[in-house]
Amino acid sequence: MTFKLKIIYNLLEIKILKFLFKNNISKIQKIKWNYFLKKINQSPFYQSFIGGSFRNFPVLEKKDFLKNFDLINTKSIKYSDAVKVALKAENTRNFKPSIKGITVGLSTGTSGNKSVFLASENERAYWVAAVIDRVIGWSFKKRKIVFFLRANSNLYESVNSKLIDFNFFDLLIPNEINLQKLQALNPTILVAQTSMLLVIADALINKGLKINPEKIISIAEVLSKEDKHYLEKIFSKKIHQVYQCNEGFLAHTCEKGNLHFNEDLLIIEKEYIDKEKKRFFPIITDLNRTTQPVIRYKLDDIIHEKLDCQCQLKSTAIEMIEGRKDDVLKLLNINGEEVIVFPDFMRRAIVFSDDNIVNYSLTQVNENELNLFVEGEIQYFKKAKNSILEILKKLKVSNIIINYNKKLDHIKGTKLRRIKNEFKNSN
Repeated sequence: MTFKLKIIYNLLEIKILKFLFKNNISKIQKIKWNYFLKKINQSPFYQSFIGGSFRNFPVLEKKDFLKNFDLINTKSIKYSDAVKVALKAENTRNFKPSIKGITVGLSTGTSGNKSVFLASENERAYWVAAVIDRVIGWSFKKRKIVFFLRANSNLYESVNSKLIDFNFFDLLIPNEINLQKLQALNPTILVAQTSMLLVIADALINKGLKINPEKIISIAEVLSKEDKHYLEKIFSKKIHQVYQCNEGFLAHTCEKGNLHFNEDLLIIEKEYIDKEKKRFFPIITDLNRTTQPVIRYKLDDIIHEKLDCQCQLKSTAIEMIEGRKDDVLKLLNINGEEVIVFPDFMRRAIVFSDDNIVNYSLTQVNENELNLFVEGEIQYFKKAKNSILEILKKLKVSNIIINYNKKLDHIKGTKLRRIKNEFKNSN
């Protein structure tokens, strides 16, 4: 079966399962899980767990997942070999190489540790089918897609066809060059990180850029409500979101504009981290990844569940992706006790202090020291600073130093995190 036929086959499977079971997610998951188990018996790490129940499989965090990379994957691919291939692709910017016909991808998270993922041709075909079903949509009209990425991959190139013209835009290339290429191409669909969408929005306002994409999709970075509202105002379009990481295609935007987990493709468990059970770390099991099985993998993204989405989907809706575990601030109160401050408290304190505040960043750099950047007049910084101090005062944190940062705390080519904790001694 050719690659294109595999995509069509998988697209039909996704649609038929949804039709037959009418979004009976648990039924679809059960069918897929039983089939999935038959496909991972070549994984030395999981062989002894296959005969038991789902709950007997261990919960793995990133460090454990990478430590057992050689034993987890079903193709006997060594971590060291995969990293060599991925690093060579990064350095040469040629993202075609693979191992044993398996696509190798690489990313670096906030911890700075390399994260490597593997995908077979069948898995690439399924990913493309899922993206067409949930994100791009099917059309007989040819569409031009611009995809801003730090690194390309055979996985993304798989989207190319007679009807889809996929164009990789390298985030490491200067913005001016990318904007010129963007103008010349004038894409039908624009896919980019929040930080890049903000650069494009600025070019539309101030640099004469003229593009009119039919669909705009935010990926990779947290899209705050404020950034979403601002971008929708500039582009005059709804901003869709895709929640994806190395471990899978996790969520897409529904017809009402809310993210929903793809629970017919995944099993999602929730590890709540607050008393109100509003925030949780997702523990994911990807029911289609058999080359590098992802089973009960704990992400450090902080998820807010949405309970009142009015769309037809039965899957868990997401109010927001608040940030990562590393983005939580840990400060000391007047009694010397550690106080946890979630990113959303700081984000709201800043943006609600003045309607003109759009671009900002806040970074914890010491035990009780923060660096704050707010674009625009100095009064915006002062208002944001006072608003932060008021919030912290309620938490009995009063001995805080807030420094004035002259520029956004963001390195080009990395994910934009507006609120983050860079204090290395933080637990």
